[in-house]
Order: sequence, then structure tokens, then C-alpha cells
Amino acid sequence: MFIAVVTAALAVLGPAQTTRLVSYDEAVRCAGLTQAASELEGGESRYGRSLYDAALYWSLAAMQAATAAGRDPDAAEREQTRARLDSVKRLSAGEAEAREVLQSCRQKTPRLG
Repeated sequence: MFIAVVTAALAVLGPAQTTRLVSYDEAVRCAGLTQAASELEGGESRYGRSLYDAALYWSLAAMQAATAAGRDPDAAEREQTRARLDSVKRLSAGEAEAREVLQSCRQKTPRLG
């Protein structure tokens, strides 16, 4: 199911944007943090919508990095889920480092709209 959503999102994003390559670990970390922050914030505010966009971007980046590294897609999806669950705990606890890394991930997210 997730792969179908990713494929549909890629079609919506249109032509590839110029971005730097990121490691699989960085993409998974950013995917987990942005997904968690989006989940915690909700999508009603402008900030919430930007978090949703960032989560979509980093999820796609993580899956592309997994493919490039020859990782099993199901295992890569599970790693993203674990990163999201861990990030929900860290962000909910107000962990400063998690907020800093989230901000860094958001700054690295290309504008999708």
C-alpha cells in the first residue's frame, strides 16, 4: 500500500528537482522525524501542511536511498516506522536534539508546491 502511495506522489511531484544525495540513514532519520512531527501537529495549520510535505519528501527519499543501496523495500519501510515511533516519543518528551534535527531536515526539504 505504501509503495502505491509513493508512486502516486512521485507522479504528482512532476519533474525531478535538483537536490543533493543523502545517505539512507539520514533519509530514514528525517522521514521518522517529519512523519512524527506531522502526526503530532496535524494538518490544519500552514506549519502542519509543511510538515506533511516534508514527511512525504523524506519518505520518498528514504525509499529511493534504500533502492539505490539494494535494501529490501519491506525492511526499509519497517525502519521508517521504527524511526517514526521513536521520534514521536522524543518530540513528545520535548527533546531538544530531536527538535534541532527536525529543523535541519525541514531546511533540507525542497519546496514541493
